[in-house]
Amino acid sequence: MTTKRQERETISLALGSGGARGLAHIGIIESLTARGYRISSISGASMGALVGGIYAAGELDAYKRWVCALNLGDVLRFVDFAFSGAGLLKGDRIIETLRSMVGDHVIEDLPISYTAIATDIDRQREVWISTGPLFDAIRASMAVPGVFTPHRYRGLTLVDGGLLNPVPIAPTFRDFTDLTVAVNLNAETRSAKGVERMPDSAAAAKTHEETPVDLGYQERIRQFFDAIGETLAGRAEEQLDVFDLTLRSFETMQNAIAAVKLAAYRPDVVIDVPRNACAAHEFHRARELIELGHRLAEEAMAGR
Repeated sequence: MTTKRQERETISLALGSGGARGLAHIGIIESLTARGYRISSISGASMGALVGGIYAAGELDAYKRWVCALNLGDVLRFVDFAFSGAGLLKGDRIIETLRSMVGDHVIEDLPISYTAIATDIDRQREVWISTGPLFDAIRASMAVPGVFTPHRYRGLTLVDGGLLNPVPIAPTFRDFTDLTVAVNLNAETRSAKGVERMPDSAAAAKTHEETPVDLGYQERIRQFFDAIGETLAGRAEEQLDVFDLTLRSFETMQNAIAAVKLAAYRPDVVIDVPRNACAAHEFHRARELIELGHRLAEEAMAGR
């Protein structure tokens, strides 16, 4: 639905963290712009920083086409194990792929005000990155502790912004916009059309019919370990257990913090993406998550 306005209303958009659920941000942005709103400011944590930064750089359509074409095998090809105590994955492979797609950008030159939220792990405080290279900001903001290695930037050791601020509304306080819209990726679970949790194999079959459906995510990673050498195979299950536990623990913490942030800093509109929409690692389910974002945005903006 497109709403015609004499003057386009401006929006400050706070995009939350939540792993693959952040792909719903794409549908939400598309829905808001289709309704005639002009997004003039974005603050993002983790996947919110990634999607928001790519939109600010003008390359969201290219990213959408790319991510919608991914299947489970494609996702696993971006896994670059660090095998260090600092984190399971380095994250360099996915960042370089995105950089080659989007190009190098300096945040202060973007046409949209942009802030990525990271966490200074040494000083235990939020860091708002609104200047400098875009992909340094994105990489720092998405460094989930224990999963991705921290990002060293400007002398700081930075990890995921969702650690302290999974719904970054506060940076929008400095904006002169008509509405503040926050997207919470850690909302209460719900049963509704398109929201019910689908098994990995069913989602893969629905989105990519050519993808084998008899292998779950963990089994695919175990095969990866087997392929790169028997010396690693014995560590696979242990690291996967740690990986899963880390993500679940991180999400539990984010759920609690998001509720506090939304109560303290109430935006004009909250778009709630239920946390049972998908697991944090299910990036192969882009199409259905983007469509979910469309539906939830239309629900939240109805009557405006």
